Amino acid sequence: MKLFRLLCGVALAAAAAPLAAQSAPTFQPARLATHIKTLSDDSFEGRAPASPGEKKTIDYLVAQMQAAGVQPGGDLVNGKRGWTQAVPLLMSQWSAAPTVSIQTTTGTLPLVQTEQVSVRAPLNGQTALNLSNAPLVFAGYGVSAPERGWDDFKGQDVRGKILVVLINDPDFETAQGAFGGKAMTYYGRWTYKYEEAARRGAAGVLIVHETAPASYGWNTVKNSNTNVMFDIVRKTPAADHPALEAWIQRDTAVQLFKAAGLDFEAAKRAAQRKDFVPMDLKARLTVSGTATAKVITSYNVAGLLPGKARPNETVVYSAHWDHLGVGQPDARGDTIYNGAVDNASGTALLLEEARAFARAPRTDRSLLFLFVTAEERGLLGSAYYANNPLYPLGTTVGVINADALNVWGRSRNFSMSGSAKLGLLDLLIEEAAKRGRRFEPDAHPEAGSFYRSDHFSMAKVGVPAISFDSGEDMVDGGSARGAVLAADYVDKAYHQPADEYSDRWDLRGLADDASLLYAVGRRLANSTMWPNWSEDSEFRATRNKSAAERPLEAAGKGERG
Repeated sequence: MKLFRLLCGVALAAAAAPLAAQSAPTFQPARLATHIKTLSDDSFEGRAPASPGEKKTIDYLVAQMQAAGVQPGGDLVNGKRGWTQAVPLLMSQWSAAPTVSIQTTTGTLPLVQTEQVSVRAPLNGQTALNLSNAPLVFAGYGVSAPERGWDDFKGQDVRGKILVVLINDPDFETAQGAFGGKAMTYYGRWTYKYEEAARRGAAGVLIVHETAPASYGWNTVKNSNTNVMFDIVRKTPAADHPALEAWIQRDTAVQLFKAAGLDFEAAKRAAQRKDFVPMDLKARLTVSGTATAKVITSYNVAGLLPGKARPNETVVYSAHWDHLGVGQPDARGDTIYNGAVDNASGTALLLEEARAFARAPRTDRSLLFLFVTAEERGLLGSAYYANNPLYPLGTTVGVINADALNVWGRSRNFSMSGSAKLGLLDLLIEEAAKRGRRFEPDAHPEAGSFYRSDHFSMAKVGVPAISFDSGEDMVDGGSARGAVLAADYVDKAYHQPADEYSDRWDLRGLADDASLLYAVGRRLANSTMWPNWSEDSEFRATRNKSAAERPLEAAGKGERG
């Protein structure tokens, strides 16, 4: 997953923002609409990895790039590039809904899958999940951050226990403290909670769901965690995944704490302090379930336009093509998770970027159009690429990622996921100003959007990467309307079957985004600059290790930090 970030706001109709760069191509809303409508059609079955929908999606992407004149940029087979990069994944799926119960001091608390609990099919290398009377302990936010002077475990042995933990960081509600206030760190992400539990030998984790700190409702949790699960193939999967990975409803947690003689809100306040000590919940969990697990091969899709002067230097446009596939029915009985906004919108934009660049004079540097798989399963396709790059990371200039973009009209501003500082943002700001648009920081840094899209995989290996956000100050309706649209989408459509194409959409804003991102990419691809992370970024040191691969940067020229 996605994560996913809170979506852009927009306008339904309005006059165009001032345009600059007359040499830039015109992006047609109708062409973007065709791509989105096709990719999110029911016949694509929600574009899940390892499904018939994956094949249809890949065939469509390849056909569109071939027609545009883009070259294959994927794996080398017999000395020739193909259109895809094979991504081996572990796939795990429940054979039937698992049974879960908690024995408290006041009686048995049954938990029904998708109602009180959402248990993920096991990714620890096992096909069965059987825990009997595993003790529960409240471990606060489940964080061990020595560099911040924070330890929620206080030396307690949690091997074989179930950790009940809160989502987000200890600072989320206090807006101040060791974790930088409202902006989520990686410690706040659900992925971290599971990883830390596995490192400590815990039997499992129950993350307490609350809408505000999670930044999405229970529907998103249950839909994202009870469908087929995927992971990259690991040598020792149990080192990264405890046996039980699950979420529970807040109301269920309140009952659990009450049965232990604890007040949930008081315990949460205690967890926001450094002196927090784990609390015995005087309860034991039993869970039983059987899954089918196997290794499958999914695919990233890669199109290339080789540079005319420095083809070994690469500018990357990325977007994830996958969504959740077929899953639990919604109130209408719909089981197809079409993923029109998330992320047929970004996929459509990339196809049109590729078409525009293919029709324009060739750039000095190469352009890679990378459509990655399994983003919704934990950024897996991009993580695989980052660890198995088709083109050297040291000479990858930067990544412009498109994920869940504006489909409701034009906006006056733009943003990005998270608050990272890097040269790519400077370029975006400059090019946006030419088009009458301004940058505004991520309006919801507490949602941890920086860690929820594919640019994060590239950032972790040092490559300057940004995930573009269309903005929420609508030409028609301003920021107030944008906020309403964003909240409405997250509540009613995000990771739900209702994320469907609508003829009422106004894709002129998406066309504006395409024009802006084209200008930034073309400027990068015709330059000698090497954008970098800011001096205080956690990613800069990794990037600097490959400086010798960039001659101009090694000589002290061409860097834009």
